[in-house]
Amino acid sequence: MSTRPPFAQIKSYQEFSQYYWYREELIEICRSLGIPSSGIKTELNRTIEAYFNGETIKEKHKIKSTKPTATNISLSTKLLESGFTFGPRFRQFFAEQTGIQNFKYNADMVATVKKVKEDNDTDFTLGDLLEIYYGRKTYATYDKSALQWNRFVKDFCADPRTANIPDKLKTAALLWSKVRESTFPRFMIHDCWMN
Repeated sequence: MSTRPPFAQIKSYQEFSQYYWYREELIEICRSLGIPSSGIKTELNRTIEAYFNGETIKEKHKIKSTKPTATNISLSTKLLESGFTFGPRFRQFFAEQTGIQNFKYNADMVATVKKVKEDNDTDFTLGDLLEIYYGRKTYATYDKSALQWNRFVKDFCADPRTANIPDKLKTAALLWSKVRESTFPRFMIHDCWMN
C-alpha cells in the first residue's frame, strides 16, 4: 500500500481520487483553495474535480422562501414558497397526509429538497415530495457512496474471521485508516483484510 501524499503534492484529480478522504478533510482542502466548502462528500469531490479541471466554481446562494411565515399548506403548495424545513411543522403535515404518527423523511426526500432548492424549481409542490416518499416519483436520489465507512464497519463486524477480536470498532478504525490511504481497489482490501 502506498501512503497518501499531502494534498498540496497531488497534481491531478485522477491522482486525488485514488485515495480516500474524510468529509472534514475535503472541507479543509476546499477552504484552503478558496472554493465552496459546503455539501456532502460527493459534492465536495465534484467541487475539487472542477478545481483540477480549471472550471469556474461559484458559491451556491441559499434560496429564501417568498412566504416563510405561511401557515396554510396543502399538497398543491409550492415547496419553495412554503418556507419548507425538515422541522416539526412539515413533519406534522406529512404525518397527517400519510397517517403515520411518527413520520420520518426518507433520504430521497432530503436529496430532492436540496436539488429543488439548488435548481430553484418553482413548480415542485409538497404533493410532489409526498410522491417521492411513496416512491412513485423520482427527482433526486441520495448518494449512498458517502456511507463507505459505515459499510466497512458493518462488513468487518459481521465477518466471522473477526469474531475473536476484542475491540472491533477500534480495530476497524485502524484498518480503515490504511484503507483510505491505499491505492488498491476497495474490493481487494475488503476480501483480504484478514488474510
